[in-house]
Amino acid sequence: MKTIGLIGEMSWESTIPYYQIINEGVKAQLGGLHSAKIILHSVEFDEIEKCQSRGDWKKSGEILGKAAQGLEGAGADFILICTNTMHKVAPQIASMIHIPIIHIADATAEELLNHNIHRVGLLGTKYTMTQDFYKQKLVERGIEVIVPEATEIEVINHIIFHELCVGQIKKDSRKKFQSIIERMKSRGAEGVILGCTEIGLLIHRSDSSIPVFDTTCIHAKRAVEIALGDGRMGNC
Repeated sequence: MKTIGLIGEMSWESTIPYYQIINEGVKAQLGGLHSAKIILHSVEFDEIEKCQSRGDWKKSGEILGKAAQGLEGAGADFILICTNTMHKVAPQIASMIHIPIIHIADATAEELLNHNIHRVGLLGTKYTMTQDFYKQKLVERGIEVIVPEATEIEVINHIIFHELCVGQIKKDSRKKFQSIIERMKSRGAEGVILGCTEIGLLIHRSDSSIPVFDTTCIHAKRAVEIALGDGRMGNC
C-alpha cells in the first residue's frame, strides 16, 4: 500500500471527509482492520486565505510547497491538496517536490467522462469559478464549463467563506444553491461540480435535479485507487 500525503485544513471542516472517505475505501477493498497509510500536514487556513484575498498566490504556493516537502520527507508516495482553489498553485508546489500531486480537476474530469457528462456547471470559490486554472483542465478533456452569473458567484463565495468554512450549514443557503443549480441546468448543464471541498457539506445528490459531482469524494476515492495500486499516478 502506498502512503498518501494530505495537505489539509483549507478548511479543516472539509479535511475530515477526506480522512473518512479514504479510510472507508481502504477498508472496503481490504476488509478486516485495514486502514489507509496517511500523513497529514495541517496548514493555518487564515494565513492562506489572507494570501488569497491580497492575490499573493506565490506566497501561498511557498507555504504549501514547504508542506509538500515535509510530506515527501516523511515518506508520502503522492500528495493530495485537500481543496480546489489552491490547485491554482499546484504547478509551483510540484516544482518543489519529486513525488506526484494528484490534481483534483483531473480526477473530476475522468469521473465526468465516465458518466458521459460533456457540459457541466461549476460551483466553487470565486477564484475557481472565474479563473482558468481549474476550468482549463476540464476544457482540455472536451468538457464545456458553465459558471453562475456574477451576482451568484458573490453569493456562493460568501456562503463558502462565512458559513461553510466555519461549520455553519443553513437551509436558506441550501435553497440559494439549489436555485443557482436549476438556472445552470436551464443553460444546458448536464451535471454540477461541487468545486469547493466545503460545498459537499451543504449540497447532496438529493438536493439537485441533475447529477452532482462532489470533488472531495472523487479526489479521495482516486487516492484510494492509487494507494492500493489500482490507479495510475499523474502529476499536475
